[in-house]
Amino acid sequence: MCAYVGVDTSCYTTSVACVDECGIVSDLRTVLSVKQGERGLRQSDGLFQHIRNLERLVPEMFEKLDVGAVRGVCVSARPRPNEDSYMPVFLAGKACAASMAAALRVPLLAASHQEGHVRAALYGNEFLMGQPFLGMHISGGTTEVFLVDEAFHITLLSGTEDLHAGQFVDRIGVAMGLRFPCGKQLEALAGEFDPATGGVKLPAIVRNGVCSFSGVETRAQALIGDGIKHGEIAYAAYDCMARTFGKMLLYAMDKTGIRRALLAGGVASSPLLRALLRERVRKQKTEAEIFFGESALSSDNAVGTALLCKDRLTASPEGGTTRCKADMF
Repeated sequence: MCAYVGVDTSCYTTSVACVDECGIVSDLRTVLSVKQGERGLRQSDGLFQHIRNLERLVPEMFEKLDVGAVRGVCVSARPRPNEDSYMPVFLAGKACAASMAAALRVPLLAASHQEGHVRAALYGNEFLMGQPFLGMHISGGTTEVFLVDEAFHITLLSGTEDLHAGQFVDRIGVAMGLRFPCGKQLEALAGEFDPATGGVKLPAIVRNGVCSFSGVETRAQALIGDGIKHGEIAYAAYDCMARTFGKMLLYAMDKTGIRRALLAGGVASSPLLRALLRERVRKQKTEAEIFFGESALSSDNAVGTALLCKDRLTASPEGGTTRCKADMF
């Protein structure tokens, strides 16, 4: 059976993965280490950690893999599908993938980190493929709404004026004494609050489809300083994000006429955010349909990159897919 390898070295996670015609063969990841109290890593530190992590993850992946079955390697070479998109951390993945492809004598393909996120979110939502749909990528480094066309080309529609969603979460969390990245811990705090009791509200600021979290973060920091319970502020932050993303998506739907949206990225893995956003859209009484990828595949991973490798190498000239040569004879 043919196998396809993916490599992704994002700002905070080292990932390698392998897929075949039956599904996911291997999905290995290591989150980069960030010192307590800090809100991120320098690119040089991230690059160093990726190199160390790949030394361990790649051999572990090949322990479960028939090397002769590998038909290609795909790497996340840049953050977004734009020629000028660049971050040094992706150089670690590029070097590793190039070496693997050369040693195995198979094609080396390149994709963007964002394309990998969208493809991972499509795992289990394949019915969306082959038709236009809206995508939303919400993470520590991205808050964007875009159009994904029939050929999987991504066109940006809107984003943020300042902070990304994950930055908003992490800045609030670190101010509460949580360890970076703070998403799961902040959500756990939010789960301790009963919204039926009322509680503070944070504004959802969206202008012409573009959001802003900077002023909202300042307000949340002030609430922390005022001694408001952390669980109450945490819930308010998730409620704020749900209302913000709902406004952004409905704006894009009105502009494009497309009513289906797929959400990807680490922030989108939150069960609380998913529930609040679905409820927000439901209350609008629109025909909008919101889809999410598997929670485990919403955070940074190389599964989407491996799936892109499979898609591209098995695509027939007429469209659709064909079996790889190894399975034809």
